[in-house]
Amino acid sequence: MTISFPDEPVPLEICDDRVVRVKGTRVTLDTIVATFNQGKSASEIASQYPSLQLVDVYATIVFYIRHRPYVDAYLQEREQQSREIQELNEANFADQGVRDRLLARRSSS
Repeated sequence: MTISFPDEPVPLEICDDRVVRVKGTRVTLDTIVATFNQGKSASEIASQYPSLQLVDVYATIVFYIRHRPYVDAYLQEREQQSREIQELNEANFADQGVRDRLLARRSSS
């Protein structure tokens, strides 16, 4: 009996915004890894995100486990980008005085 082991493609793609998502969905690698690290099973993740196929969740988890240093580095980079964007937004759209202006507008009505 002969058996062959074809290379299974990873169901992930890098989108235009440089975010890794499960092919054909808007679910990010970040989301699956975070949910998996919270102790959720592949079945629970698939049921939580109906656009995901169970087999793709398993494949993504296997990819994460096999390539953890690279995925962790990617996730750290994404976290840093998120912090930078948050700081930029806070600087550009400071909420200082918003409450006071709203209360003043409300009392003048």
